[in-house]
Amino acid sequence: MTHLRKMMLEELQRRNYAETTINSYLRTVEEFSRRFHCSPDRLGPRHIREYQAELFQKRKFSPNTVAQRLAALRFFYTKTLKKVWSIEETPYPKKTLHLPTILSQEEVARLIDAARPPFHRTLLMALYATGLRRAELARLKVSDVDSKRMVIHVRGGKGRKDRDVMLSPKLLEALREHWRGLQRKPSAWLFPGNRWHTGDTPITTKVVWNACKEAAQRAGLQKDVHPHTLRHCFATHLLEAGADLRMIQILLGHHDLKETTIYLHLSQRHLHATASPLDSLQLKE
Repeated sequence: MTHLRKMMLEELQRRNYAETTINSYLRTVEEFSRRFHCSPDRLGPRHIREYQAELFQKRKFSPNTVAQRLAALRFFYTKTLKKVWSIEETPYPKKTLHLPTILSQEEVARLIDAARPPFHRTLLMALYATGLRRAELARLKVSDVDSKRMVIHVRGGKGRKDRDVMLSPKLLEALREHWRGLQRKPSAWLFPGNRWHTGDTPITTKVVWNACKEAAQRAGLQKDVHPHTLRHCFATHLLEAGADLRMIQILLGHHDLKETTIYLHLSQRHLHATASPLDSLQLKE
């Protein structure tokens, strides 16, 4: 480990950044250094601007992804090297807001029914029943499932926040069936890793990703479906069923209610609550 990498790692850990953010920030600085074949502490605003332009023009990254890369570089220069960062010289790109893909409940059922093997089916059921992020799902422990209170405890979610989500009776039965089918009963992780699910570490997020993509292909869904799609479906379907927006915010673990209001744009109940002004016009036949 180089001296600069160690310094940056210590600064990130001192601020209690999430493990995924730490790895992402370190990779970004390493890639930036390799691009110019030079130690990053010897690079400056000109190199950052050139790198930013390449991310957009050559690599076709989205504005949000480019902003994340710039955030990593800004942390390195301001927190690790204690240098000044000029927003004017290296402006953040304007973020784009895309409405997420939403499946109907019938499409969600098709997706879950198409999952193979049963382990994948359980993962998809859990994603839709709880609204968990795939990293949160992968790192669930056996002790997190509270069948007496019918809740699942999410430990150290995004932003290092704990929360509880509901435990569906259908999901509880699926989890019990999953448990009975395990060759080796795990002492910690609910979804143990390795091919036979007997490992001492949890499954990776890639397992959850592949389970979702393969099931979507098998179900013949034409929409772009990934694990986070089921989180969006969880929130939107709850809203359509009459759930309170504040409660959905708590279940999703959103810091700000503004993050949750996006589902107002996706809920059929809210979209259809107001008639189009065209319908009130008296048009000639």
